[in-house]
Amino acid sequence: MKYDIIIIGAGLGGLTAGAKLAREGKKVLVIEQHDRPGGCATTFKRRNFTLEVGLHELHGPSPTELKSKIFNELDVFDHVKFVRVPEFYRFINDRYDVTVPHEPETAIERLTGLFPQETDGIKAYFDQLLNPRKKGAEMEGLDKSVGDFLDSIIRDEDLKLILLGNLGYFHDDPYSLSMAYYTIAQGSYFKGGASYIKGGSQNLSDYLADYIRNHNGEVLLNHMVTGIKADNNKITGVQYKRKNDFASDYMEVHADDIIANAAIPNITDLLPVEMGMKLKNSLNNKKIGTSLLTIYFGFSKPLKELGNSHYSTFVFDSSIRSQADILSNNMSDFSKRIFTFIDYSRIDSGLAPEGKGTGVICCIDYIKDWEDLDKKEYYAKKEQVASVFIERLEKLIPGIKDVTEYVEMATSVTVKRYTLNPSGAVYGFAQTPSGTPVDVSGLPDNLHFASAWGKTGGGFSGAIYGGYLCAVNLLRKNRG
Repeated sequence: MKYDIIIIGAGLGGLTAGAKLAREGKKVLVIEQHDRPGGCATTFKRRNFTLEVGLHELHGPSPTELKSKIFNELDVFDHVKFVRVPEFYRFINDRYDVTVPHEPETAIERLTGLFPQETDGIKAYFDQLLNPRKKGAEMEGLDKSVGDFLDSIIRDEDLKLILLGNLGYFHDDPYSLSMAYYTIAQGSYFKGGASYIKGGSQNLSDYLADYIRNHNGEVLLNHMVTGIKADNNKITGVQYKRKNDFASDYMEVHADDIIANAAIPNITDLLPVEMGMKLKNSLNNKKIGTSLLTIYFGFSKPLKELGNSHYSTFVFDSSIRSQADILSNNMSDFSKRIFTFIDYSRIDSGLAPEGKGTGVICCIDYIKDWEDLDKKEYYAKKEQVASVFIERLEKLIPGIKDVTEYVEMATSVTVKRYTLNPSGAVYGFAQTPSGTPVDVSGLPDNLHFASAWGKTGGGFSGAIYGGYLCAVNLLRKNRG
């Protein structure tokens, strides 16, 4: 069978690209190895709880940003409900307990009240985030790290830590995170606030998959692409088979263009040898980003009944005295590692029955700490780590152990198993200072990339942007 476009992977990048292309009349086939679309934008059911895999907060959607244009074009707002998140985040260490609001004016006022001696630095920080075009021009060719930028404008280390409270949304180390990337990503939260998808991120993924189907496209789940076919330096199609069915036959399907929504390092093994080596060589200087450990909770009552009044809380151990300590802390024992707690019952999330609640603990994770364990050791360590975090959570919200009805933990190994991402990376390639896009100039011009591993970076918004822009560029190319 012949299609206009085949998309390998049904993450948000692939789904957005597929929806846009199907809307424009292209015959689209999406092939996904998992049993549901979405990648990290998925949920799963346990008892009577819906547990969110990846989404804590999605910046915006605000009227002036690209995501709103995309959602309007694909009729997302008519079918998916977005619930506003009340504040950006709460930061806690043994010295400060500060809630950072989404509104920049209020944030500046609150932070300058706590650190009056740093007024100029605080204003410089927000000026950078709120005026990226002006500041981007000043930094052109001189991209620095977030850590270096903060050191250049602020002296108080606790203020730096507060500003870096949600660093784990992007990376594990402020001194190797691109300031240019951070400016756009972090600034988006302060410009347009944030939302959560009511009922969970699966609702967005399912809607986009249905949009493709309703526009004469196909979304094939539980099937694995095993090879990309080429002839005369042109991609011609893909080979695939039913996942986990060793008796199933290999099938082949053809298309004019192929979009890889899968992790780019994985594509190297799917391409013919010479093409695969070209792509692999272009990745030599690219660092794979970090993974996350997540503990999912179902609660017998909303946590506001225990006195919790915050949606997202970032807890920094007392041993972190400066931003230079963050990377080593992220690699330290879980009893001290920075963690985030999200209380979904603080909003109308639609994840739990009336009178109950759900939440997650999340922290930076590395696959090297898990992959060499045998099965028994792996599960024993998971149980031990979960117990450590539950004790830490009890100190944050006393009484929470008594209302905990369900607990389940996912590690970087879990992420790798369900997404196939190398090292279980959730954000694609690390966004390092002066990083360059993957060089695809030596590859066929009908092979395209749309995922968190591309130019627009990771996170839900990055993947959505990447998928949409990939589709737009493909349409322009074919019209040319």
